[in-house]
Amino acid sequence: MKRQYLCIIAAAAVSLMPAGFAWAAEVKIAVFTKNLTNPAYEAARRGVDLVAAESGATTVHFVPQDPDNVEQQKALVEAALAEKPDIVIFVPVDDKAMVPDAKKFADAGIPVVSFINRLEGEFVAHVGSDDVAVGYNGAEALFEGLGGTGTVLAIEGNPAAPTSRDRVAGMHNAVGEFPGIKLLEVVRGMYQEDPAYQVTAAALQKYPEIDGIWAANDVMVYGALKALREANRSAKLVGANGLDKAIQLIEGGTMLATVEFSAFKIACTAARAGLKHLAGEAVPAEIIVPSVLITASNLEPWKVPLDQRPCPSWEEMVQN
Repeated sequence: MKRQYLCIIAAAAVSLMPAGFAWAAEVKIAVFTKNLTNPAYEAARRGVDLVAAESGATTVHFVPQDPDNVEQQKALVEAALAEKPDIVIFVPVDDKAMVPDAKKFADAGIPVVSFINRLEGEFVAHVGSDDVAVGYNGAEALFEGLGGTGTVLAIEGNPAAPTSRDRVAGMHNAVGEFPGIKLLEVVRGMYQEDPAYQVTAAALQKYPEIDGIWAANDVMVYGALKALREANRSAKLVGANGLDKAIQLIEGGTMLATVEFSAFKIACTAARAGLKHLAGEAVPAEIIVPSVLITASNLEPWKVPLDQRPCPSWEEMVQN
């Protein structure tokens, strides 16, 4: 698979065609992800590429050069419109600011499947997860791991992302069920490692005791862990995504748990939904991909690296 980079566009052409299958004309899939820094979005791009490869479609990836940059994603929408794709697989940097830009595809007669972050508009389908449950399940595991008592720091992601807002809501729901847990503060890590490191380092200066850290994704756990080590402090750690490094940290006993929010599975399913729509098949308006709490007790299936996993089938993800 060859890749070419034009300004702030990352493009990937997929030309694998299985025997006995062909489109009347080559299908072009425009794929929008939020950044090049989060391994979850790298896995999502791979997922769409794999599904495209099954049918001989072409993928063109549009990714802001600066992580989660709204203005750059707006410019990428204009670039994608010029490419005239057959289908768009779209995750917005900001679920409010990108509404009028996503609408431009519908106005041009180009169908869109939204994934991960829901936004208002006309879409073939939305593919995502129950992020309130993701936040709740991780927090519950952390609080139970603390024996129901202790002080906890929470690290939210980008507040412009519905996933972060919902996961924080789920975490708060869990706090309400554990009277012995004291939530010290919710700090903002922007779903990135360095901002999470910075806010955790500041919190460690502010609070002499932090027993546990809940983070809205695994990447922010990595930043929190770096700050803890530098301060010669320790805390129980829980994240979300089920990334390879998180699995290794759980296996090594450094991290308590993560919740599988599989951007890979979600993207595979979104791509399948888009191609089915183009083939004239009906697809559900909403597809919720299940999440799983991953701990040392059930780790084995996730020890297969993300870049070696196959896409799940449509039937695995969509219950008729």
